Amino acid sequence: MTVAPPPVADLHPRLLELLDRVGERQRSDFGHAISDLKPDGTLITACDRWSDATLVQGLAEVYPGEGVLSEEGDRHLPRTPAYWVVDPLDGTTNFAAGIPYWAISLARFEKGVPVLAILDVPPLRQRIIAVRGQGAWRNGKPLLPPSSRDSHPAGCASLCSRSIGVLQKLPHQRFPGKIRLLGVASLNLVSVAMGQTVAALEATPKIWDLAAAWLVLSELQCPLRWLAGSPEHLAPGSDLAAADFPVLAADRPETLDLFLPWGEALVAPSSPT
Repeated sequence: MTVAPPPVADLHPRLLELLDRVGERQRSDFGHAISDLKPDGTLITACDRWSDATLVQGLAEVYPGEGVLSEEGDRHLPRTPAYWVVDPLDGTTNFAAGIPYWAISLARFEKGVPVLAILDVPPLRQRIIAVRGQGAWRNGKPLLPPSSRDSHPAGCASLCSRSIGVLQKLPHQRFPGKIRLLGVASLNLVSVAMGQTVAALEATPKIWDLAAAWLVLSELQCPLRWLAGSPEHLAPGSDLAAADFPVLAADRPETLDLFLPWGEALVAPSSPT
């Protein structure tokens, strides 16, 4: 399978400059960020707020007339034909704790699905790009579907902190992988596409957590199972502040089948005690 370089037409130079500027600020702030609690109990830093405002303003300048839904700003689905979904700093807990693993997530949507995705990983200086129907790249080099390679012998599976409890729901079944908790929803999911893990289970991802990873996974032919409701074709104007989209991702269909009992247990009603 041959994948051409990322189409220049889909990657406005000012967009890449904007990402460079935000990534550089985040690296500069890393290690001495002061965090506050948001009303939902999650952390936020001044760098989150600056990154969000800078990305939203920059996208409005580079792509005028296209709405933006962002984690720290307006969480209503834009009514414009094309729009952006932004997570300015996915992995704030890692960032605030001095753990060098977080991401900037951007996805451009058309007709209710992502058509362009960028996951920037400032501490690793990595940039993952996907374009619908054309493939995915890391730092300009094409990525191949995990199914075209041998499955990773380590058999690692990524869980989020809220999905780890699923192990107690199936106490008599051995979990079919070595568990990893990376602390970054977008990178948990995209680790499957990168061949770092064989599966990923996310319990409560928001649209901004999964938007870019969704397209990367799709372009690399990684099967996804939406466990409660799909984020495809959401109604314009919808308030997505509290909407979760539990999902299981896998490197190939047989792996999805192997992990599906834990995905289904994740969203199953708790048995009365």
